[in-house]
Amino acid sequence: MGEMGIHGRRWFLPFLIIGVGGTVLLALMVGSVSIPPGEIGSRFCRVVLGQAAEDATHRIIFQARLPRVLLALGAGAALSLAGLAAQTLFRNPLASPSVIGVSNGAALGAVIGMLVAGHWGVWPVSVVTLLSVAGGLAATLTVFILGQRGRFFGHALLLAGIAMGALCSALTTAALYLAGERLQAIVFWLMGGLWQASWRDVYLMTPVAAGAFAWLFFQSNAMNVALLGERGARDLGLNVRRLKHVLLAIIAICTSIAVSLTGVIAFVGLIVPHVMRLIVGADHRRLLPATALGGAWLLLLADTLARTLASPAEIPVGIFTAMVGAPGFLWLLQRRQNGGGWTA
Repeated sequence: MGEMGIHGRRWFLPFLIIGVGGTVLLALMVGSVSIPPGEIGSRFCRVVLGQAAEDATHRIIFQARLPRVLLALGAGAALSLAGLAAQTLFRNPLASPSVIGVSNGAALGAVIGMLVAGHWGVWPVSVVTLLSVAGGLAATLTVFILGQRGRFFGHALLLAGIAMGALCSALTTAALYLAGERLQAIVFWLMGGLWQASWRDVYLMTPVAAGAFAWLFFQSNAMNVALLGERGARDLGLNVRRLKHVLLAIIAICTSIAVSLTGVIAFVGLIVPHVMRLIVGADHRRLLPATALGGAWLLLLADTLARTLASPAEIPVGIFTAMVGAPGFLWLLQRRQNGGGWTA
């Protein structure tokens, strides 16, 4: 199959928007209590008109399901945008935020937060979020300092990131020995999930995702030029080092915030930008909105299935995305190696 034509690309973004909208409605409808779409529409109208009734259905929609839906959309978009930034930074379609250690650093910070929160007697969620973000940013800063010392910034950054990721992963495993009775809860959190979603999380995640998209879209032409390689980009007047710093900051902030709120969710930052590039091409003016929508859709769909397939139990979303994403990604790689599929 050849590359998707211009006409197909023109309709792909509306297709993603419709898919996201349909999945939002589905996520609000399904669960331990099924709510028909007409009732959902009526409830939203009552809220807009200031006539909301504080009954069980209202609480299910607006206190349980809607924050979870919005958090899934924001975190999915943020993780996929971080993945796209990583793939542009390394000029490698197989790169992801985990290659610079930010995911493992954020997970380590969160585990430490869970361990110390009980001893300090403070609100655990705020401590977990704070230390998770601090861990992700600290890992990224360390990798950045080490990467600057290399002759080739990208290669040194990659090697330092792999080492930092391994170190943070080892420290996280060591910290689990101190978990005691909280071990099961911490391990379940590390698998990724949105069962603790709240409006406070939405208010934190949404501006981060929106700001990352706006800034990357502003840099879309520079990101296109960066695909030519450092020498070619410099010849065209691009400040390559400054762009790399911006991309590194986007990766660190988006991934750290998402991990702090949802745990470690695999594959969204890797597979979504890669697949979107195969479909819409390498022009970041089209690739950025497709990646954000694709990541939001994937995580929302995964979370909806994870909380309904084994109801009343939940499948951790990180396990779900890895189990679904890994075979699909291997299939795409096989098609690409055999000369099939789209070409970016």
